[in-house]
Amino acid sequence: MQRVIPLSLSHGELFQGELARRIPYHRMYGKQYCLPAVTLYTLAEFEELQAASEQIDRIYTKSLRFAQQHLPDAFLIEQLGIHPSLIPAARMETPSHGVSRQDWIVTAQGLKCIENNTDTPTGIPETAFLGNAIVSRYTAHRSASEKMRDALKDAFKKLIAHYRSEGLTGTIACTCYDWHIEDKCNTEYVMDVIRELGYSVLFVPLDQLVIVEGDGLYGDGERIDILYRLYPLEYLIHDTGADTGLPIGEALMELALLGRLALINPPQSIITQSKGFMALIWALYERNEHSPDVLGHPLFDETELEVIRTYLLPTYFENTVFIQQHIPYVAKSYWGREGKGTALYSDDGTLESEEWGHQDYGEEADETKMYYSEQPKIYQQRFTMEETDVDTDEGKFHGCLLTGVYVIGGTFAGLLPRVGAKITGDMAYYCPAAIRD
Repeated sequence: MQRVIPLSLSHGELFQGELARRIPYHRMYGKQYCLPAVTLYTLAEFEELQAASEQIDRIYTKSLRFAQQHLPDAFLIEQLGIHPSLIPAARMETPSHGVSRQDWIVTAQGLKCIENNTDTPTGIPETAFLGNAIVSRYTAHRSASEKMRDALKDAFKKLIAHYRSEGLTGTIACTCYDWHIEDKCNTEYVMDVIRELGYSVLFVPLDQLVIVEGDGLYGDGERIDILYRLYPLEYLIHDTGADTGLPIGEALMELALLGRLALINPPQSIITQSKGFMALIWALYERNEHSPDVLGHPLFDETELEVIRTYLLPTYFENTVFIQQHIPYVAKSYWGREGKGTALYSDDGTLESEEWGHQDYGEEADETKMYYSEQPKIYQQRFTMEETDVDTDEGKFHGCLLTGVYVIGGTFAGLLPRVGAKITGDMAYYCPAAIRD
């Protein structure tokens, strides 16, 4: 099956009017990001991704609760790389993350889930709006993301109701850096969903939020009770006020602990966002027979063990097992994003390639490489990704397919296909997902 099918329109013909207005970042870093094409999935692939992603989400949630309730601070700090000031708030149990996006690959051994983005996943408007618009208007296929907006509404409705039940009945606000076009469009889409639920919602740029220690968070003179933030917690916890020197992240976590502020995604997301969490799940899987010693019953049942065996990859805190058994592997920085800090190794341990982002040189590139290279790493068995061709303004591009699978409030919501290098970086191309019946 030809995986990516070009449309009969050019990029310029497709991205004008409403599509260009709502997804202004259809070109990024001086090149195409969104292509005039669709990515086809068979109905069997779609249904398997739908069922398996929800099963993986439940396994992540079960493992998260185990970590929150039974693992000491030292493990969360040393093995998962979580900043000590995040841990008390991260132990607060919230019904769901809100928005999460798993990354899946098609391999000769079947579908495999290679990681999960649970803190600040983006790609929301291109999946929930653009993908549906392109597939429905320009193809005879069915979109793979038809239910994403409904899933967002349901998840936010439940989370807001949960926080309201805890007494946080005041202003709902959304924040990101307003100069970052992609983040701003993602945030505006979420705001539109919240408004559709019947709530008023305020946008406050990240640098205009005001914290009053021990009291609350304020924006535009209003006290904020619920905050959707498109800004990673691993960055936030290190931020300080330019004028006041106030440790912003620590003060925000303190407000959450005091019950004066609710966050979406909640602080618990930082535990599962750490790539070390993938090694933790695999360790819990390999030692499942010992879990009754702690829990009084096995952590995973037989169905969950089979799901882990089938879809998750052997992942460890060191590369010893792969070196000894001559197995190709991938090294990933704990807080890597858009592939940054990821490296591919062959079966003899030789470094084949690594990803540091679109900056090839200069001070920014050096800082990026230093930031990710200094982080701890996990080591994951390497599987060969499906390769495919796409047509771009610069000619034919031969790349690898990565399929983002949104699970929102525990429910499958849609697919975000991207075609990039062997390590999917920030220069990958997006082609909306369609179902080939």
